[in-house]
Amino acid sequence: MKIALVHDHLTQDGGAERVLRVLSSLYPAAPIYTLAYRPERFDPKLTATVRASFLDHFPFTLWKFEWLLPFMPAATEHYPLREYDMVISSSSSMAKGVLTRTDALHICYCHTPTRYLWTEMHEYVERLRIPGIAKRILPLYLSRLRQWDRAAADRVDVFVANSETVRARIKKFYRRDAEVIYPPVDTHLFSISEAPKTYFLAGGRIMAYKRFDLIVDAFNRLQLPLKIFGSGPMLEVLKARAKPNIDFVGRVSDEEKVRLYQDCIAFIHPQEEDFGIVPVEAMAAGRPVIAYGKGGATETVIESETGTLFHEQTWEGLVDALVRFDERRFSPVAIKQFAERFSRTAFEERWKAFVSEQYADRR
Repeated sequence: MKIALVHDHLTQDGGAERVLRVLSSLYPAAPIYTLAYRPERFDPKLTATVRASFLDHFPFTLWKFEWLLPFMPAATEHYPLREYDMVISSSSSMAKGVLTRTDALHICYCHTPTRYLWTEMHEYVERLRIPGIAKRILPLYLSRLRQWDRAAADRVDVFVANSETVRARIKKFYRRDAEVIYPPVDTHLFSISEAPKTYFLAGGRIMAYKRFDLIVDAFNRLQLPLKIFGSGPMLEVLKARAKPNIDFVGRVSDEEKVRLYQDCIAFIHPQEEDFGIVPVEAMAAGRPVIAYGKGGATETVIESETGTLFHEQTWEGLVDALVRFDERRFSPVAIKQFAERFSRTAFEERWKAFVSEQYADRR
């Protein structure tokens, strides 16, 4: 059986790309088709054969990728997939729209229905740095693109969602059901430490929607010790806003990140994510999580067991959660045991069983 993998674009190394790495390890002979590929962004490098679309040759692909949006559907449909018996797409936008043989099985691992078309269109348009007239025209184009996206979803034989949150979105926007298989987390890399817990911790890609501003504002007022790891476009803005009790440690190695998790009082997660791998990493080190109570966190942060949720996405809501938080209520061993539900091994076993079942049914 010949298998191909399809991913939206390989220009950053985030949670969706972690899933792709594991899928690629399960099917090492499968090539990866993608709109654009920047190997320098990946460490370690991808070992599979990567075949990028014609968009990869545009000179501004990396720094103005959104300019290529009108060409992305055609580029996705242009992948030569007729020789493959099974196509597995890893998609939060275009990849699910590939054209396959009639008798081929297309399984889509959906990280979310396309955000800038269904749930965040207005925010997406507002965020773009383009001329005013283009901002007025763009919503009209996105409305047409939404029709393509809906038709693309109909080409998928089977949807797999990365959380119940995403399953509900697939049901609402695509009118399709989905199997939930949580993404793989490298829980084996983390262990419990008996070292004193002296600071709170946050981290990840420091972008506006991640709401690190709430963390900075809350800890500015409480004057509690906080470390933030990671980099991103909001880093310098937040550094200028933060008081001395907040330490930005930048990008860290895997070994440094493990230690940061192990020695923190709790991990702070103020954003709404489709799933949220980083909080589960903290749990794998036995540490509780203080999270905003929407999205994937509602499926991983269990009140009084693995952490606590706050329900108003403001610095005041986070301050209230911090004031009420007592780390002594939590068992590091129980938290780590819970995190193992999301291990890479659990993902691989569930995925292989599901795909075998679907392929058998298809035959």
